[in-house]
Amino acid sequence: MSEVHASRRLRLRERCSAAGSAAALVSRPANIRYLTGWAPSDAVLMLAPAEDLLVHRRRVYGEPGEGTPPDDLRRVVLPSPDGDPAVAAADLAPGLGADSLAVEEHHLTVARHRAIASVTPSLRLLDLGQAVEQLRLVKDEEEIACLRIAAEITDQALGELLESILVGRTERHLALELERRLADHGADGPAFPTYVGTGPHSGAARHRPTDRRVEEGDFLTVCLGACYRGYRCEVGRTFVIGAAPANWQIDLYDVVFDAQRAGREALAPGASCREIDLAARRVLERAGHGEAAGSWTGHGVGLEIDEDPRLTPSAMGKLDACVPVTVEPGVHFPDRGGVRIDDTLVVRPTADGGPELLTITTKELLAL
Repeated sequence: MSEVHASRRLRLRERCSAAGSAAALVSRPANIRYLTGWAPSDAVLMLAPAEDLLVHRRRVYGEPGEGTPPDDLRRVVLPSPDGDPAVAAADLAPGLGADSLAVEEHHLTVARHRAIASVTPSLRLLDLGQAVEQLRLVKDEEEIACLRIAAEITDQALGELLESILVGRTERHLALELERRLADHGADGPAFPTYVGTGPHSGAARHRPTDRRVEEGDFLTVCLGACYRGYRCEVGRTFVIGAAPANWQIDLYDVVFDAQRAGREALAPGASCREIDLAARRVLERAGHGEAAGSWTGHGVGLEIDEDPRLTPSAMGKLDACVPVTVEPGVHFPDRGGVRIDDTLVVRPTADGGPELLTITTKELLAL
């Protein structure tokens, strides 16, 4: 992978050069991992004319690593645990041939930005902006392979839960069990806090589990994801507990199912992000559920669970091939709950079979 990471750093360096910056200071952890394969806590990456450096504090024994330390980058370890790697790296920039420095202003605090400026009075400080995030949008096949494995782990964990007894268990208990099952199947950990909602909590976006117990006749919504080698996926499903579903549950589920299918089928290279949202949202609005629908239809995934692109009514831009996204429309009524269906897919052209579905847990309305 060192060649892959070196190629990514070269692309970033070319962007910086075109924007008039001789050096770049990358501080956002996911961006550092994308460019180096490793992201210890508080590390920064310096790309300079003379040399690239990874600057970080000394790691505490037993501290979990984020990836594998690169063998093609010089690492500078700060002697003091109180030092700021970003300030230390900026201080080294003039000696590495830099007369300007682009920093990730969207990630740095004001205080940290001022500290960098104070040690580099001879450098022009520029904004790197979202340059690395833009490089991360389109995934290579190795990244997509990691997402496939993350999706397989997630589907396995969810499938096993569905075979267990659910009535009487709390949302919090189910969430903890799901996260344990993710680890059992080889996940680095959960991609995000697992969401479990039952009864009036079902269908709510990103509902944090409570001590409410699962009851007969409830809708149960589960949303979880595995992290594998840093890459994160997401799947969400809604089920009925106990007896056969009521007519209102079947009707609501069918509407959300149709909305999710419309969103998935609209995924294609060149499609605008807002078109995907509109395709799903239009189905919900026609059924009279527009006001109960969520504020987004999906988002990108990768080294972070909530990346660009955004599939929202106001989203800008168009989709490219090999961009993984979620399609997750939902309807929630505070008094009785609702339905959410969520998949992770990779945008592919029609010639390649269209969108690649990574999460394959059944979307049939099951009575558990």
